[in-house]
Amino acid sequence: MPHVIIKLYRGRPEEQKKQLADEVARAVVSVAGCQEKSVSVAIEEFDPSDWPEKVYRPDILENTGTLYKKPGYNPFEA
Repeated sequence: MPHVIIKLYRGRPEEQKKQLADEVARAVVSVAGCQEKSVSVAIEEFDPSDWPEKVYRPDILENTGTLYKKPGYNPFEA
């Protein structure tokens, strides 16, 4: 505990994903006050065309009660 899942558009280099996971883990340790060995970070990649229905709708629109950082866009609004 804790486990963080990062969802991104597909195509970033492995080194960038590793760096992102390391930085997120450091932030979790710093803010949550846990040990680094307790933190896990997963990265899930999506095609941009799948993002609205596979990520935005279920994780953002339908989870406002647990969403602490809201995005400044909505792919369903023109």
